[in-house]
Amino acid sequence: MNLLDGKLVSAKIKEDIKQEAASFTAQAGRKPHLVAILVGNDGGSETYVASKMRNCELVGFESTNIRYDVDITEAELLAKIGEINEDPTIDGLIVQLPLPKHIDPDKVTEAIDYRKDVDGFHPINLGRMQRNLPCFIPATPYGIMLMLEHYGIETSGKKAVVVGRSNIVGSPMSILLARNSTPGNCTVTLTHSRTANLKEEILAGDIVVAAIGRKNFVTADMVKEGAVVIDVGINREESAETKSGFKLYGDVDFEGVSKKASWITPVPGGVGLMTIVGLLKNTLEAAKGTIYPK
Repeated sequence: MNLLDGKLVSAKIKEDIKQEAASFTAQAGRKPHLVAILVGNDGGSETYVASKMRNCELVGFESTNIRYDVDITEAELLAKIGEINEDPTIDGLIVQLPLPKHIDPDKVTEAIDYRKDVDGFHPINLGRMQRNLPCFIPATPYGIMLMLEHYGIETSGKKAVVVGRSNIVGSPMSILLARNSTPGNCTVTLTHSRTANLKEEILAGDIVVAAIGRKNFVTADMVKEGAVVIDVGINREESAETKSGFKLYGDVDFEGVSKKASWITPVPGGVGLMTIVGLLKNTLEAAKGTIYPK
């Protein structure tokens, strides 16, 4: 078993981003600027946004965290997004999910200027991704592809099984793995909770991407010998063993599956760190105007 080490890969890529950001700042007279909007005080969201802001500082970006109480109206939030869209000093905008029930996440996503949509969720970016055109790729799938590329994992002609069909990870991951690119050129099966004979489907995978949101769902008897296993799951449980008061588990039973896998990502220390890298790279490209010229 070999470890797909998100800590190692993300550190290397962030160093490259830091150098590019310094060059951009010297030429443009300002730093790449990411704005994150956080509504309410969800514990997971607080942690994620704090990590994104901290990483922006590490690579030489400017970052702004705009916070709203849970009772902000949808109209007020959309008005703020419109204001940010028009600000030429802001390169990227993310609105942290989940949002309160009275706010439509699709309406919020579509309100963000697709040229500042560094999360890669806007329908224009998703459509361009499907057509293999330049776009902002959703941060988690983007990070996974960067990891596969870093380790030289052979994907061409391989059978890939994606477990979970969310618009954030599963669906875009299936598109990226199938594209005529490197990494890519896989034959992809996209599975989900209604898939018949799910165990047999996963067993056929040379590459397995688990993004179903269920602790230790993929077990050793579901993975064939030598498979490459990507664990996207971040399942939090309260724990007296850690300082934070909770422990993270993946969607893959690491202890069992690692004995059969040729390569596997840990949780924590795997895909989560690569998601941040995907976001940072998108933000840098937004600032430089390489995908959508300014």
